[in-house]
Amino acid sequence: MSVSPSDNNSEDMKRREAEAMMRQKALMVLLDQDARQRLMNIRMVKPELALAVENYLITAASAGKLNRPLTDEELKQLLINLQQPKKQFRISRI
Repeated sequence: MSVSPSDNNSEDMKRREAEAMMRQKALMVLLDQDARQRLMNIRMVKPELALAVENYLITAASAGKLNRPLTDEELKQLLINLQQPKKQFRISRI
């Protein structure tokens, strides 16, 4: 029996939706309300940074490193640590 492409797409979509729901439930436990709001704001501007933070938090929680919800200040520190340092260019005239 062959599987039609539309069946494959609907299965993929269901799997992605379930994955997103699991992520949201995990973040509800891992972040306090202010930190969740900050992460949602970041997701609108820099989705790749928000995804990196989510992955870090979920990995840390599954490894047992997080035993309480992170506060907004702790999330700010995490964001500073995860962001790539910006290159500075110096122009010197001869």
